[in-house]
Amino acid sequence: MKKILLFSLLMLLTVCVYAQRQTIGERVAPPAGYVREELPDASFGRYLRELPLLPEGSKVLLFDGNVKANQAAAYAVVDIDIGNRDLQQCADAVIRLRAEYLYQQKKYKEIHFNFTNGFRADYTKWAAGNRIRVDGNQVSWYAARAEDYTYPTFRAYLDLVFIYAGTASLAKELVKVDYQELKAGDVFIQGGFPGHAVIVVDVAIHPQTGKKVYLLAQSYMPAQHIHVLTNPANRTLSPWYELESTATGSVYTPEWTFEKSDLMRFP
Repeated sequence: MKKILLFSLLMLLTVCVYAQRQTIGERVAPPAGYVREELPDASFGRYLRELPLLPEGSKVLLFDGNVKANQAAAYAVVDIDIGNRDLQQCADAVIRLRAEYLYQQKKYKEIHFNFTNGFRADYTKWAAGNRIRVDGNQVSWYAARAEDYTYPTFRAYLDLVFIYAGTASLAKELVKVDYQELKAGDVFIQGGFPGHAVIVVDVAIHPQTGKKVYLLAQSYMPAQHIHVLTNPANRTLSPWYELESTATGSVYTPEWTFEKSDLMRFP
């Protein structure tokens, strides 16, 4: 009888935990009058909208377990690991989300990112058993082990990319997109050292007016939970951002100011 009661209690706790594990699309309602844009099931935008969130009230943690000082920047915290090293910062979070989507879709050949020096790190070469040797500015592949497409090996690949890639390299891989054409999966990015990058994780539209709003997410320095951003310029609309009619001007996020011309997209 005690075993049955204990099992029942564990099942109830499990159900409660998963009941709280909402996605961005489930928890973050669009502003009054707006509806979410329809997205294909297998699209990058749908993947981002369905990112799971930690329970409401969760803090943004740093890679070392400490609490981020500026909690006001976060509206919700994405339930995805940070790692235990200071690696998954701003551009790395964008890389992580794009790579996770492609891995989930088994589009392994599309998973590749450049290091700051221009070296192209293809996941398929890594999964085939090759590893990367870095000697100063010289980077090369070498055969090391058997083929392995498992998730732990994929994560190890990403950690290496995080070490040697950043906003400067990612900005060169993306393509410019007109601000008015913004869609989920696009990235506001200023390449530099450090530079910064945030990603559009959802878009909603007003059926009558045609106006659009969007959500942004980021990681930052030091490495920390990926989180949906608040809108410091419009507390009433927050966490949504209005897609303005003018193609020039600034986009104010809690910890960085972008220009509308900084919008880019994965090719």
